[in-house]
Amino acid sequence: MRPVAEEGIISLPEYNEAISQLTSLAEHGIPKPAVIPKLLDQQEVAEMLGISHSNFKKLEAEGAFPFKRKMVGSAVRYRNTDVIDYIISSEI
Repeated sequence: MRPVAEEGIISLPEYNEAISQLTSLAEHGIPKPAVIPKLLDQQEVAEMLGISHSNFKKLEAEGAFPFKRKMVGSAVRYRNTDVIDYIISSEI
């Protein structure tokens, strides 16, 4: 499939998305949800995980989550796609 991207038939981001979807399908039996990438704050991540904001902060301080924080100025943010990947991998 890589030659298809190299020849310009599909773009590299489209190729990467296709590989990501196929990997998820092979590993989990379901494709990843189609989402528009965006950055989330701690409260939004806690809501996605179904836990309180204070519990999220405690668990993050303990290193319980594999996703990394991003600094946007002085604000802490997380990629929604990283959080979704974590949720999918935790369901198994």
